[in-house]
Amino acid sequence: MPANILLVEDEPAIQELIAFNLQQAGHHVLRADSAEAGMNLVKSALPDLILLDWMLPGMSGIEFSKKLRADERTRQVPVIMLTARSEESDKIIGLETGADDYITKPFSPRELQARIKAVLRRRAPQITDDVVEVKGLSLDPATHRVSGNGAPLDLGPTEFRLLHFFMTHPERVHSRAQLLDHVWGDHVFVEERTVDVHIRRLRSALESTGHDALIQTVRGTGYRLSAL
Repeated sequence: MPANILLVEDEPAIQELIAFNLQQAGHHVLRADSAEAGMNLVKSALPDLILLDWMLPGMSGIEFSKKLRADERTRQVPVIMLTARSEESDKIIGLETGADDYITKPFSPRELQARIKAVLRRRAPQITDDVVEVKGLSLDPATHRVSGNGAPLDLGPTEFRLLHFFMTHPERVHSRAQLLDHVWGDHVFVEERTVDVHIRRLRSALESTGHDALIQTVRGTGYRLSAL
């Protein structure tokens, strides 16, 4: 599934090459040539993943990563550090500052794609095209099909995204604000009660196969998908 990727890289030729390969793979790429410019883009909207060069003019990639992890809003955004430093001690520093992965230059487009896919599968599974199944309920992001015990189910686009997020984060309780950020999008100004409307529609769509019971209300907190 295409991801919104922020590429923070100050070398024009390297930035152009990486951006081209990401776009060829179907991703949407935002570019910044400094940590400060990257921070401004993150303030506007959260990317699905950040590719961050270690050595940047002004604020370093390490400092940028620390700021991302210190802010509750950006704490969960996956980060892959790009660097020419290959020493094990440098890798440890990068990972300890919050990077999810560390890739040493030069690297092949295939290796970068594999690292991106692995990090998204681990940190943001709702961005991938992997089929997910819970207790006979199956969702295929690539074909946009949902079935319950083999029977096709008809979901609207918002209900589909909502179910996909729930199924890739089972048993976790999410507040309405968190669901708005992850499903509707960061910086989208929608009433929190809008979530309740779509939860009702989702349950209604799942009712025919009995899977509506998977979507649970946690009083005073939010909602979760539970197969327990």
